[in-house]
Amino acid sequence: MHKQSLITAGLIGAGLLVLSATAGRSQPPAASATPDGAALFTQVCSSCHTREAKRGANVAEALTSGIMQPIAAGANLTPAQIQAIAAYINGPVSPPAAAGAAPGGGRGGGAGQAAGGRGGAPAGPALVDKMCEGSAPAIVETPSDWPMVGHDLRNTRFNPNPGIRAGDVKKLKVKWSMAITGHGNAQPTVIGDWMWMLSASAAYALDPKTGCVRWKLDAAAAGLGARNTPPVFKNSLSPSGWMMIVAPRSRVVKALDARDGKTLWTSELLENASGSGITGSPMVSGNQVFVPTTSSQEATGGRESVCCTFRGALVALDLATGRTQWKSYTITEPMKEIRKTAGGISVTGPAGAAIWSAPTPDPKRGLVYVATGDSYTDAPSKGPDAIIAFDMRSGAIRWNTQVLENDNFVMGCGPLATSSATRPKGNCPTPIGPDHDFGASPILFKAGGKEVVVSGQKAGMLYGMDPDTGRLLWRHQAGAGGVLGGVEWGMASDRRYVFAGVSDVASMIDEAARLGGKEAAPLEQAQAPARPGLTAINPATGRVAWHIVPPRAPCNPTAAQRPTGDGSIPCFNAMSAAPAAMPGVVFEGTIDGWFRAYNSANGKVLWEDSTSQRTYSTVNGRTNQPGGSIDGNGPTIAGGMVFVTSGYNGAVGQGGNGTNVLIAYSVDGK
Repeated sequence: MHKQSLITAGLIGAGLLVLSATAGRSQPPAASATPDGAALFTQVCSSCHTREAKRGANVAEALTSGIMQPIAAGANLTPAQIQAIAAYINGPVSPPAAAGAAPGGGRGGGAGQAAGGRGGAPAGPALVDKMCEGSAPAIVETPSDWPMVGHDLRNTRFNPNPGIRAGDVKKLKVKWSMAITGHGNAQPTVIGDWMWMLSASAAYALDPKTGCVRWKLDAAAAGLGARNTPPVFKNSLSPSGWMMIVAPRSRVVKALDARDGKTLWTSELLENASGSGITGSPMVSGNQVFVPTTSSQEATGGRESVCCTFRGALVALDLATGRTQWKSYTITEPMKEIRKTAGGISVTGPAGAAIWSAPTPDPKRGLVYVATGDSYTDAPSKGPDAIIAFDMRSGAIRWNTQVLENDNFVMGCGPLATSSATRPKGNCPTPIGPDHDFGASPILFKAGGKEVVVSGQKAGMLYGMDPDTGRLLWRHQAGAGGVLGGVEWGMASDRRYVFAGVSDVASMIDEAARLGGKEAAPLEQAQAPARPGLTAINPATGRVAWHIVPPRAPCNPTAAQRPTGDGSIPCFNAMSAAPAAMPGVVFEGTIDGWFRAYNSANGKVLWEDSTSQRTYSTVNGRTNQPGGSIDGNGPTIAGGMVFVTSGYNGAVGQGGNGTNVLIAYSVDGK
């Protein structure tokens, strides 16, 4: 970039801003007994970051085991140098994890803030889990359960029997909260009297009514660090009769007994390309587990480094054994050398087309639908920015509908991605694409006898496709779109409409910079005026039923977390998180920390709560745990309660916490 970024980390994957330091030079200063953190930051990080914008981020974790681990490796950073960079930004931090930790695979999942929240840990005792008393009850399913990330195989994110009436939503109050250490966010799975949730630090089984812990596994020790949602289901191979699937960043999937957390099987390494990982939740259909793969190679674009070797893939595992049945790539064109960088390093392609979200199985047709990310190179391919249907049994591509060609995007590249008049800079494609890929799962919508595959793109575009052929039935422009625009993490539907939240937060950053007397934020491309909001659309016709803009309301980030670092930037009412629905109601959060319920018939606000304007006394002993941004996987509705994670340092680093807070709402807090 020709100017330092006013926003947090580099654009990666489906384009969320990675919250960890990124490299802008090939070599750091030589190692010494006392590394110079300021000099290291200037040489390795400053081409894409300001110190102010990164203050509060868990930089050590990001560079050691998070999304920026490939950057640190490419720059030959030692553990002492990583700690020096983190100390320069935030002050002293804990030593980074041991070398060799799994690289991050998160779409914008990098690090949150240092454990404890904004600018450091809140005062108070260390977290102590509240263990459940007595014998754990049996796992018994109920009509009100939420057993997987999208509630069902169609990824509708709709609970038709939520255990709460629409008329009682206005009486929702916090019943309990729990501090969850580690970056990223989490959406829980709920079945009866049991809840399961993953994080960067641990895997939990909880009591959803009280938040007490039934069992807990350390993520590092058990290899379970993840930010997605585990499906939980009946299975006779598990001693308890209930199995859960965990797909961690390490790319080694595990099946656990849901009652005690004991490992039933472990898969092989699903992908070995540099920087690869798993971000989207696995899905189980019949005797198969479908796992999507992602990569952080997009973050190394403007550097002299080996690139690009990753191709997104869908992997099918045998549910009984964890053995790979098939692995099919989203890019089918042969990979070859495209050119050499100015330093003589080979750039290969086509590459990219990561799958950032959960796949959508369709057992009736024997298909699995996935939505793909952008291309990393300028080698032509039909895989990126596409909805692809794979055959469930063979892995063969049955149809591929690409909605945007040549969306070739990697981080740290200018509008023309050149270091001279003719030669691309580092690994940058020429010209750079708009970064309008997919990060949300397709929804298989069923209304009567008609079915439509509905998808939402970061361009702000919604699409309806024929599930048999992929033929485009309709399209609708719901938002301005952009690098952080349009539909980011997901959509929801009921039996009438599909609900799509629009982010457009990069446009807001650009506008806020101008209002604050700054130059426009130095994004890869100019951004259109923001059009955030929640849109309800008829999937059969593509016609809009209603569209609302979320209110601009106070939030509570510190000045250092604002993009300018001076506190002059307003809160962002971007809808980047996935919504969730129940009869008559749609729940959606915003990056400014507000959580609202909307009337699904007309979009009117039924209830709202600011998760960022208070602190929480958590069940695990934190007396002043802050909330923050709501972003990512979105809420869960089950058993008469609503669960949401606040504090995710995901899209812009505003209002995020390295220690998130899981909030449990119930009617009148009872």
